[in-house]
Amino acid sequence: MELTKWSYSKRYHIKANFNEFPHSLVVFRRIKNYYFVYTVQWSMNDPFVTKKALEEMEWLLNRELGTEEDYRMRKDFRE
Repeated sequence: MELTKWSYSKRYHIKANFNEFPHSLVVFRRIKNYYFVYTVQWSMNDPFVTKKALEEMEWLLNRELGTEEDYRMRKDFRE
């Protein structure tokens, strides 16, 4: 999967598109120093979005923004 485009939106939100889900808009929200998937505006033209795909989207966006280390150190990942 590849991050095809992203842009800042209102209040700590980022909108992004990924090549495996080109018709769906993924909205990320900032928590502390990293971003996580807040919502997916899923299109019926795309395959179903799995939990694994959501996690990969989070890794890709955080890597792009330079917050990958903070994302890796989050509480859920450490436990």
